[in-house]
Amino acid sequence: MRFAILSNSKAAMKRHHQNLKRRARNRSAKSRVRTSIKAFEAAVIGNERSAAETRFSEFVKLIDTAAGKGLYHRNTAARKKSRLHKKLAVLT
Repeated sequence: MRFAILSNSKAAMKRHHQNLKRRARNRSAKSRVRTSIKAFEAAVIGNERSAAETRFSEFVKLIDTAAGKGLYHRNTAARKKSRLHKKLAVLT
């Protein structure tokens, strides 16, 4: 995603390019987290315990990585994990 850059210096132009790269990387990581949540919830709706456990562990890995990189606050990550774990615990 490129926009017209009206920077006054080479340093500002470099920062702009760095920010675009970081934004794309962060959006991709958050998108992977959201996709894993949807996959987990689909397994829960299908009442597939083993698939849900697998999806949950994948989600935990992704959200912990994202939280470690500062994409999510650690409490936000913990809250998301807790809510999904409650859904997992309901399955028999």
